[in-house]
Amino acid sequence: MRKTMSDGYTYRLGVLGAGAMGSALLRGFLDKGVLTPDQVLLWEIDDARREAVCEQTGVKAAGGARDLVSQCETILVALKPQVLPEVLPPLQRGFHASQLVISIAAGVPLARLAEFLGETPSLVRVMPNVLCTVGESASAWAADAALPAEQVAWVDKLLSSVGLALRVEERLMDAVTGLSGSAPAFAAAFCEALTDGGVAAGLPRGIAVELAAQVLVGAGTWIREHHAPAALKDLVTSPGGTTIAGLRALEAGGLRAATMEAVLAAAARSAELGRG
Repeated sequence: MRKTMSDGYTYRLGVLGAGAMGSALLRGFLDKGVLTPDQVLLWEIDDARREAVCEQTGVKAAGGARDLVSQCETILVALKPQVLPEVLPPLQRGFHASQLVISIAAGVPLARLAEFLGETPSLVRVMPNVLCTVGESASAWAADAALPAEQVAWVDKLLSSVGLALRVEERLMDAVTGLSGSAPAFAAAFCEALTDGGVAAGLPRGIAVELAAQVLVGAGTWIREHHAPAALKDLVTSPGGTTIAGLRALEAGGLRAATMEAVLAAAARSAELGRG
């Protein structure tokens, strides 16, 4: 029988690791009201970071990783993949069949998580991105087909509270990492280039960055509604006009090929991390 909060868990969520992504997701869950600070316990080995995140969010710090596991119904593993072999195996005996472990460690497959944690807890692998801090994350997650419906709903509720959340086959997770996991940095680099182009054309930098950022927001909204990036491009491009001249310059500079290679390189690195 599934153990519930009333059966002894003190906290709904335990956050193991308070780096950039762990703290970003935590803040997102709290800001969106899917969790309250008194429902969350956190452990981070770095004292200064742990104290700062707890002070900023109002959540309580655990006495250690074992303490966190013993008290929390769901565990969010927000650690770098390189440290999992050291941190997780000692916790293996502390888990119960009623618990859910959600890992955001890039590239680490469910089978490897099971090696670290045993077969006791339910396991979910997630690739979120840092845009969860503004409620616009693009997350994909994978789990065993036998994941209980209640836990499926809980994972979806958590991730959907901070943006888009899609369940995918695990074999696609490295590709997800290369695209939505890494693309905020690619988009930021493109936005910076657009801004610099505007400045080069004579715009003040403050105006240029606002216009460039709003274009990315609007283009993303339009494409999400219509599912047709090429249609938006064609809508803006008139014969012999300014846009086709700009597109020609982008093609000459290899924008498409460079962007595709960036996604493939990030996906390949995700697979490398998963192999240890």
